[in-house]
Amino acid sequence: MKKLTLGGIGVVFLLFAACQSNTNSRTQVQDSLSTVDESYIDTVHTSQNSLDWQGTYEGITPCADCPGIKTTVELRSDETFTYQAAYLERDFSVADSGKFMWHDNGSAVHLQGENTDMKFKVGENQLFQLDQSGQQITGDLADHYILKKIR
Repeated sequence: MKKLTLGGIGVVFLLFAACQSNTNSRTQVQDSLSTVDESYIDTVHTSQNSLDWQGTYEGITPCADCPGIKTTVELRSDETFTYQAAYLERDFSVADSGKFMWHDNGSAVHLQGENTDMKFKVGENQLFQLDQSGQQITGDLADHYILKKIR
């Protein structure tokens, strides 16, 4: 009887250990799959080659001493641009044109003209203005630094 009880306890222990180890291996497989998905970076599809980025973008960007700046950027397929900024309720505007370069593996454009030196991250039908160091603008006014494609 004692041997039968010890044998029964041994069988229960083995079943419990087998179930526990199976759960751990499933967790490890899921964890390793999550790691693969998180570390995957698509280097083939970029804004430059996957989006219809050519066109005219417009928006009202923040201004320190006026209600805003009506900003218009046109990006052309020959990698040239035009830039216009009209300060609202002010008698001041800037117009420029030049060539732009792709940066960040084809996800951002750098406009360089006579009076313009700006960077934008290119998104689906929108441009996100970047700060001086090339980082996307964050904070309460971040949504005001987005130009929407109008044509």
